[in-house]
Amino acid sequence: MLSDVVTLTQELIAIDTSNYGDSSETVGEAAAADYCAERLREAGWDPEVIVTSSDRRRAVVLRVPGTDPQAPGLLVHGHLDVVPAISSEWSKPAFGGVIEDGFIWGRGAVDMKDMDAMMLAVMREWGRSGYRPRRDMVFAFLPDEEAGSVHGSHWLAENRPELFAGITQAIGEVGGFSITINDDLRLYPIQTAEKGMKWMRLRAASRAGHGSMIHHDNSVTQLAQAVTRIGEHQWPIHKTPTVQRFLDELSIAFNVDVSDVSSDELHRRLGNLSYLVGATMQNTANPTVLKAGYKTNVIPTESFAEIDCRFLPGQEEELESTIRTLVGDGIDIDVINHGIAIEAPLDTQLFEIMASALRAEDEKARAVPYMISGGTDAKAFAGLDIECYGFSPLRMPEGLDYWRLFHGVDECVPIEGLEFGVRVLDRFLRAC
Repeated sequence: MLSDVVTLTQELIAIDTSNYGDSSETVGEAAAADYCAERLREAGWDPEVIVTSSDRRRAVVLRVPGTDPQAPGLLVHGHLDVVPAISSEWSKPAFGGVIEDGFIWGRGAVDMKDMDAMMLAVMREWGRSGYRPRRDMVFAFLPDEEAGSVHGSHWLAENRPELFAGITQAIGEVGGFSITINDDLRLYPIQTAEKGMKWMRLRAASRAGHGSMIHHDNSVTQLAQAVTRIGEHQWPIHKTPTVQRFLDELSIAFNVDVSDVSSDELHRRLGNLSYLVGATMQNTANPTVLKAGYKTNVIPTESFAEIDCRFLPGQEEELESTIRTLVGDGIDIDVINHGIAIEAPLDTQLFEIMASALRAEDEKARAVPYMISGGTDAKAFAGLDIECYGFSPLRMPEGLDYWRLFHGVDECVPIEGLEFGVRVLDRFLRAC
């Protein structure tokens, strides 16, 4: 039954899948994968549990054959890992899955064990009823998204691409949530694009020396100047088709022209809603890590900085050349993590099916495309020529800031919104 979704969400949250990267503390993903596989087996399915880079990192993949073998397939994916939580900061148990005030509380409630539970609930209903969709569907429960997906979606795309044979479209996280505009309108942003990622490490080198002497060649000074130039740089505005469409929709919804305003002005007019837009109209480069020296009276030989760079679709070359110019001569640049930018077609039958499924459950719903500034598992699947969308439907209470729940303290998901979401997901998949 689709009503399983509440219990499934609670039980998934109770499995601590905190992702500490390659640390031995990262252990919960395997237990969560086994849990998902067992819940699917209970409904008659035979999922494959896949050990990726080590036994601690496991994925679960299930292909459901469609009734039309000529139809292209659809991938539905969710990640099982979560960012760590400092329990002392929470008012509820971070991994308790507690129900209180109409919400389920705990790490992963919206990122993204709610969607994992919705996927399980739909598949359990289909397994028990014998329903089969028109097109092949692959359901994937993945590890390691919160640390770059190296041991999850990227590993599967590189080592088990046959799992996704015939798949042309996919849905995953960060889309389909509601934003109440007024009594007659709720926007449901659907992710059709995401920025690319290029994390860079800067290295400045100089001759070591005594801190009491005059030094015109100091790696710390050289690096600090470069970091300051990067942090203060004003990037030019570029509007991709997704962002332009979202701005147009916002202009209609608010009856205010927001298509040609700066990010600051957009925030003034739209409040927190502007966070969906501001960083998606330009490349960004934020210094995040500085490392230099070991003793106050020693000029260090090397100094390092790390920069979180994000680029728009089609703007990676501009990002690289600008960073090189800002850094200047004498500083080495290494790329330590890279992910492509993606942008899926806007006017597709799949998008309209999503919109229709939302309207069927909420007559005030209006689906709109948007871009996220972060990254998801979609990057790995886009590399297999799969069109990727973010659609994990959720009805949010008016005034609750969806974005601040991600990676935040006291993360929670509304039960009514969750039950709404599983109905929408089931309706959408059946219509595909």
